[in-house]
Amino acid sequence: MRTKPAEILREYGPFPAGNVGGVTYDGERVWYAGGDALVAFDPESGKTVRSIDVAAHAGTAFDGRHLYQIAEDRISKIDPATGHVLSSIPAPGGGGDSGLAWAEGTLWVGEYRARKIHQVDPETGAILRTIESNRFVTGVTWVDGELWHATWEGEESDVRRIDPATGEVLEQLEMPKGVFVSGLESDGGDRFYCGSGKSAKVRAVRRPKRAR
Repeated sequence: MRTKPAEILREYGPFPAGNVGGVTYDGERVWYAGGDALVAFDPESGKTVRSIDVAAHAGTAFDGRHLYQIAEDRISKIDPATGHVLSSIPAPGGGGDSGLAWAEGTLWVGEYRARKIHQVDPETGAILRTIESNRFVTGVTWVDGELWHATWEGEESDVRRIDPATGEVLEQLEMPKGVFVSGLESDGGDRFYCGSGKSAKVRAVRRPKRAR
């Protein structure tokens, strides 16, 4: 396993929501779960550009057309154009859910204290498979076939790449002391967007380059 300090590229906020949970990226804007709203900001300027009044307590994801948002024990499917909740499915952790990602036509849901990541059918909520972690799971993201998740346990947080078949930790980016990660999303390139819980910030963290 390779371990190194996380390289923080930029900080956004603190945002007026007072808490940042899940984070996702729609190709233009970064969205974060602010408790009573899903909020989008421009990653270049840092300015808030959109807000949708919807329960937004934990993980957030984007499938290319729709937003998905954990709201207590449900996962809502949201039309970003109208802000309407189109449907919802049960969250696998029954309210103990954390991160959320979209990949391979399915949702991937972190279950915080259970230290698990579930692959879930987005139509029914059925659990298709479960990956075990050895730390509390917060944000989850897929990029270039790699599964990454964030941890937040005690006074420590990191972002780690794991083997999706075994859960083995392959690479670990350690956050500075006192800096925690709630939501996690890749921009599809060289950076992760990391929510920060009650500090109400989003941080851009460099994604390590792969050896070719």
